[in-house]
Amino acid sequence: MSEKCAFTSVTRLLALHLTPGKLRGLQRICNANGTLTMVATDQNNSMIRMIKDSLKKKGENREPTYHELVEAKIALADALSKHASAVLVDGYYGAWNTIASFHLPAHVGMLVRVEKSAARESAVGAPLGEIEPGWGVDKIKRMGADAVKLLAQFEPTEPESAEHQFALVQQVYEECQKHDILMLLETIAFPFGGEKKDSKSFLDRKAETVIESARQLSRFCDIYKAEFPGWLGRDSENQLMDNLHQLDAASERPWVLLSAGVDYPAYKQQVEMAVAAGASGVLGGRAFWKEYFQQEGPAARERFVRGEATERVRQIDEIVKAKAKPWFVRYGLTMEELHTMRAAEGWHFRYGGEMAPILGAVQGEGY
Repeated sequence: MSEKCAFTSVTRLLALHLTPGKLRGLQRICNANGTLTMVATDQNNSMIRMIKDSLKKKGENREPTYHELVEAKIALADALSKHASAVLVDGYYGAWNTIASFHLPAHVGMLVRVEKSAARESAVGAPLGEIEPGWGVDKIKRMGADAVKLLAQFEPTEPESAEHQFALVQQVYEECQKHDILMLLETIAFPFGGEKKDSKSFLDRKAETVIESARQLSRFCDIYKAEFPGWLGRDSENQLMDNLHQLDAASERPWVLLSAGVDYPAYKQQVEMAVAAGASGVLGGRAFWKEYFQQEGPAARERFVRGEATERVRQIDEIVKAKAKPWFVRYGLTMEELHTMRAAEGWHFRYGGEMAPILGAVQGEGY
């Protein structure tokens, strides 16, 4: 068989923005079949609140220490990585500590958050995101992480915040391209202008916000992390499935479902519906582990995280591996086709965007 028939040019991958570094990162954070079972431990503010509440029950009215946050994140990563393809950590508490302590297995991918917690807000209470001070895409790449995660709370109907967040997403995406590292983008709807999370106006528009956010922003990433577009118990199952299919059509990249802190039974139901609609997996956090901080004492916390929390991840992993859409299927590829991918001689001259006089070079001695 001729080479023309036997091999597929890597331009199929490059057209999807899957350069060597990005593709390697994708391989590292995926299950073997191209689906994604990822666990998030990067929620700093949520963990701080949870630890404060547990301390108050013991009569301690104080902020948790740096050490307490670090130990909690290490414990979660250590236990929940057993059934995960990747773990998401933050840069401030989690990344270096998780690596240095050998509590993230070598075969499990690592995503690192780039944004700052509790960003500034506009006059109407809409988020204006920013990068964690002293941190950035370059440092995440330098430390050997497999992917960068950016959270951009997004509401298309609030212009000031929307334009600010849009620019931030573009900036981080361009930096990830520059450093050839995979980027995962998370968008979240939010109440503003005096609304509360249970305001009818917010509840009514959330599904459309989730879908429209994917339509506008999913092209600026490699994996898109979406909220569930609607409300279990409020919207009909037919409406929710229609919303999920709209989200699937709007996303230009493989997408995964976040948990948004819902209780585990509800998240499991959401995951089953999302993968049926085309999701490639999950990146869930609090639905897996939020009760960890409600346990009485270290021994109880250890039992919970290695028992109930780990079992939750195992169950979701089973669903994802069996029913989620592999990332390459979304792009019309098969694993058999991927095995035929080959780069042309001299590819390393072109890598990085610098075109050199390669025709003569590749024909010289040593090539």
